[in-house]
Amino acid sequence: MTYMPQALSTADRADLVKSYHHLEHPSFAARLSSVIGTPIELTLKLLPRSWYRYLHRYVEAAIEGCLDVAMTSLENKPANAAASIGTHKAAGILTGAIGGFFGGPALVLELPATTTIMLRTIADIARSQGEDVASLETRLACMEVFALGGRSREDDAADTGYYGIRLALEASIANASRFIAGQGLNHRGGAPALVKLISTISQRFGVVMSEKAAAELVPVIGAIGGAFINTVFIQHFQDMAWSHFTIRRLERKYTPLLIQSEYEKIGKRQRRSAAATPKTLLQWQTSTI
Repeated sequence: MTYMPQALSTADRADLVKSYHHLEHPSFAARLSSVIGTPIELTLKLLPRSWYRYLHRYVEAAIEGCLDVAMTSLENKPANAAASIGTHKAAGILTGAIGGFFGGPALVLELPATTTIMLRTIADIARSQGEDVASLETRLACMEVFALGGRSREDDAADTGYYGIRLALEASIANASRFIAGQGLNHRGGAPALVKLISTISQRFGVVMSEKAAAELVPVIGAIGGAFINTVFIQHFQDMAWSHFTIRRLERKYTPLLIQSEYEKIGKRQRRSAAATPKTLLQWQTSTI
């Protein structure tokens, strides 16, 4: 019988807290706005609805292509994770520079390349956290990361927190896993399980892609702007991947139930702290009158 520790070590608790902060505050638009000083949300409001439908088709195609890559060409070879992740980030910066140089329309050409590069760096991060990238479960967990990085302001945090998103994806991933294990990807056209998985992931990934595309429409310095935006974009998903696979590592080391319970406790403490801050400030102001 395998012994499971009942309390998190100091280092593991620190990793869980860091993961919580990444996963529960995943707004790429806010992150990018803070570093370029321009509110991306304003640009998003100016874009026509037809533009979103147009982009969504390309996002679905990119996610479908990534599913192909995940199932056929990811290798479980030992590697220097830090060096590999850095290489993929550099490649992403280059594709962003090309997209920025040619402007907004180049996004449809840049999107598949950037998404595939991101999948490979996600796989490297998974390996660094002890995952077997040759396994179907891990490969689909890599695909999950694309859904974790996007959340709109209208989302209900109770339903769309990290564990909520995992739960929402659970049935789609299980059905897709059974289909791929039995049929492979050859019968994709008649596979509702794969269509559902791609659609579910692309809906959330599309939120972030819309924010990225809107940022590229802001007047910036051509290729330098595109490269910079892609740097922040890829770092955003690297943080999501590190956090996701860190939690999966902790779930293997302890138990999924314990880690989810500790994760939720962190959330409760954060909410209590946030709620207490205005009250504390008010008390301080009152005491100084």
